[in-house]
Amino acid sequence: MRSRQRLSCMGFVRRNSGYIFMFCVLFLFMQVGFHSGRKHRPKVERPVLVPNAPENWIPSTLPFTDDRKSVIDEHPIPRLMEEAEAKYRNKLGSQSKTLKAAVAEYKKRYGRPPPKGFDEWWSFAQKYEVKMVDEYDGLMSDLKPFWDLPGEEIRRRAAQVGELPSIDLVRIRNGVADVINVKSFKDSEVSARARGFRSMMGKFLSKLPDMDFPVNALAEGRVLVPWEHRTYPNLTKQDSSQGVESMLGGPFRADWGDDGNVWEAWRRTCSPSTSARRLFSSLRTPFIAQNKNHFGTKAVSPGSAFSFVETTSSNTDYCQMPHAHYQQGHFFSDWRSIPALYPVFSPARAKGFLDIRIPSHYYYGSTQRYTYGWDSINLELKDVDPMEVAWEDKIDKIFWRGATTGGGSRPPGFAPQYQRHRFLRMASDHSNTTRVVTFADPPSSTTKWVAAEVPVGELNGEIMDVAFVKAVSASAYPGGLEALRRDHRFGDSVPLGRHWAYKYLVDLDGMSYSGRFLAFLASDSVPIKSTVYDEFFTDWIQPWVHFIPLSTSYKEIYNIHAYFSGAPKAALQAINSTVANLPADQRISIEGDKRLRRIARAGKRWKQTIGRTLDLEAYVYRLCLEWARLWADDRDSMNFTA
Repeated sequence: MRSRQRLSCMGFVRRNSGYIFMFCVLFLFMQVGFHSGRKHRPKVERPVLVPNAPENWIPSTLPFTDDRKSVIDEHPIPRLMEEAEAKYRNKLGSQSKTLKAAVAEYKKRYGRPPPKGFDEWWSFAQKYEVKMVDEYDGLMSDLKPFWDLPGEEIRRRAAQVGELPSIDLVRIRNGVADVINVKSFKDSEVSARARGFRSMMGKFLSKLPDMDFPVNALAEGRVLVPWEHRTYPNLTKQDSSQGVESMLGGPFRADWGDDGNVWEAWRRTCSPSTSARRLFSSLRTPFIAQNKNHFGTKAVSPGSAFSFVETTSSNTDYCQMPHAHYQQGHFFSDWRSIPALYPVFSPARAKGFLDIRIPSHYYYGSTQRYTYGWDSINLELKDVDPMEVAWEDKIDKIFWRGATTGGGSRPPGFAPQYQRHRFLRMASDHSNTTRVVTFADPPSSTTKWVAAEVPVGELNGEIMDVAFVKAVSASAYPGGLEALRRDHRFGDSVPLGRHWAYKYLVDLDGMSYSGRFLAFLASDSVPIKSTVYDEFFTDWIQPWVHFIPLSTSYKEIYNIHAYFSGAPKAALQAINSTVANLPADQRISIEGDKRLRRIARAGKRWKQTIGRTLDLEAYVYRLCLEWARLWADDRDSMNFTA
């Protein structure tokens, strides 16, 4: 037996001797070349770009220099500001100056004549010096799906959706508007949004025809129509005459309970070819990737946190990146969405929803919690808030206070990933985990920018002042109130005016949009805004001119502060800079502070000229004219004719 095995083996070797020989020669040459290269290749020192850099540390965006620091010659923020300013100037300067020009611009943009009453709206806009008279693309986009429905169908659907919980009707009859709550709903602000919307019509209500506006009583978006039902003709029944239950496939429950959630409804708005519609990827856990990218682990290069968004994050493509939905609380709302095309007027609109945007009642009314300059003792609105602080006296820190809102609990267990919780944990982290910060060295330089790896605990202690002030629905957080307080910083409540003492005001989504944004703009501080929502003013305002946009990962916020305010002391110490020993007022970036103040002034000016209550009324007036035409059976009769 052994003899036969040896013969077989020898035969195999003879048959394959050529291949074996070639392999041996190739292996020999590889070894010789390897050792020869090691022997004769000149030794190259690996540049030490940041202290304690790991062996596999490779910069992705910053070139090497002889002084063994990573340096760039141009910071991207000035370019972003200049491009944004030019874009905004062009937009503002191109607004129509006459009714004839406005009509022509309307026809050019939307392919039809303006609605009946457009001339009276124009007179209203001119009387109250409304600046943005052409920028209504967002409004027209909101209304576009309803052009496929006849007026009779729209009127019927408006009445039907008004019967659902948390929907109010603003009903206009004979020049008088009433708020009707068909279905009782327990909420601390029952009908507040509807009443606010009605108030915005006060100056022109007598000019409006009879019609109804179903107004969302909640902050969250409501209408999510599956992709297959979003085109006309489609699988959705166009005739709602059999009632709302026939449209929704059965009785409507106010909350999800255990038979669904917003994300499952939302992902059905995506095309069947997208990742979100493939069950596995839509359910894939994001936590490993999320922790790697966003929760304080070591950046792989100076550029990993050195990119800045040009606008807010409302365009995040959750259809193609379904795992990202875990980081936004609006996908976990307790309130059931409406799966058919019904007209619902809401204060904000996230991507995928079909709500129709209206101005928030928080922006229109005057309250102690949401209004800059409101004197709650004398009940009057002042041009300058009594707690306003001169720019030179503002604290050079990033400030935020708020409640632990941000999402519901359907499904439960995901609260730690909601937008506010993520930001609080990042900004109050006192560990030795490092962040790469890029800054001017010396502070007066506008052409030399270096990167240093800095313990996040030192960064946060130096530039952050953020805290929760109220625990809402603490039982929804894994571990309850005890775990919520252990994982996040909590502080005392502060009045709105306390914010004005700080240069940087972070603005984060709550259950929906942030109701404090316009107050922040008015304050002569600089809002740093991160959001997934569009609001009525989205077409009117310009990121990097009136506020600083922030990605939903928040990771660039340290580099934002380093550009405008100069290097944190901890960053200067990390590169052994002698500037670190100078007083704080001598470490500040003069150029950066000038640019920051420019944004603060532009935001305040925007609020005074384009974000007024009069501008909100002009928006609502235009919306009412458009809705009146859609409401009619003969829409051609509701066109404006000169």
